[in-house]
Amino acid sequence: MIDGVTIKKLIVRDDVPDTDQTTRRGFLMEVLRDDDHLLKKFGQSTFTVTHPHTVKAFHKHERQDDLWFVSSGRARIVLYDDRPASPTYRERMTLVAGEGEYKLILIPAGVAHGFQVVSDSPVFLFYHTTESYDQKNPDELRIPHNDPAIGFDWKSPI
Repeated sequence: MIDGVTIKKLIVRDDVPDTDQTTRRGFLMEVLRDDDHLLKKFGQSTFTVTHPHTVKAFHKHERQDDLWFVSSGRARIVLYDDRPASPTYRERMTLVAGEGEYKLILIPAGVAHGFQVVSDSPVFLFYHTTESYDQKNPDELRIPHNDPAIGFDWKSPI
């Protein structure tokens, strides 16, 4: 586990409809709560849709932490600790999130991150950040998906 990365396993609860007009019940989850103490401060929430087999990697932030939640589809998420002062410097971590494996993932500043859609349906990803996006001075350093320092093979089996 990369130092500072936190994974909150989410609890799926039955959602009880107000009428009996449906035979299929939904569900609900509490994704992020103030008493989780995961956000140092609130910057913004963002929603993105990514289509099957797409790889979106890598980038990292100098100032902001990210909290990722995959609400639909399934994603393979790859994290790489690029913080020289970290006890887990240069460690890589891979996990799967989304349908059937709901979790909230705290990605600290300095940890490079990216993902690949591994489902036949799109990934719906919500992410909350500790900073608002500044188009004139974005806190985002792009890193190639095949960066040799990270050394991740996106074609490898899950």
